[in-house]
Amino acid sequence: MTVPYYPWTVWIWAGLDPVLIGLALYLGWTASQFGKVFIAAIIALAVSVLVSWAIGAVGMPWPAPVSHDGPTFFPVRTVAALVWAILGFGARRLVRRGA
Repeated sequence: MTVPYYPWTVWIWAGLDPVLIGLALYLGWTASQFGKVFIAAIIALAVSVLVSWAIGAVGMPWPAPVSHDGPTFFPVRTVAALVWAILGFGARRLVRRGA
């Protein structure tokens, strides 16, 4: 089954990839310095693209699949990974500040 690509909706799903969100938040949370947030975002981006590609290659539906015939939206995924990692880093700082 082929899912049609609508750029005006798929780019939103590319930033809301559950693997990207979970990994970026976790790695951002564990980052001890703000500079490590960028490394966390790069790792989250790479893993989420590989997982999205693998799920798409198997044929399972995915909100923003990575395939040879559809857009990958790397800029959207990159910015989203950075934003989610920063949110994870900031959340940990807020929790530690309140404790």
